[in-house]
Amino acid sequence: MNIQRAQEIVDSPNMANVTYEGLKIYIQDIDEITEMARIFPLDDPEKELTVPLHNLSEE
Repeated sequence: MNIQRAQEIVDSPNMANVTYEGLKIYIQDIDEITEMARIFPLDDPEKELTVPLHNLSEE
């Protein structure tokens, strides 16, 4: 996923269909400098991860 689209998703009030390694996730924040995203799986909100933006997919 590119930085611009990830930021649009973060800023949107609507929930987007985004996955990371097959898991449906929520993007909490992005770091444009490192191109990383702070995410958590929808079914496990306590499990925060920081992952490369290019590993995220929108369905």
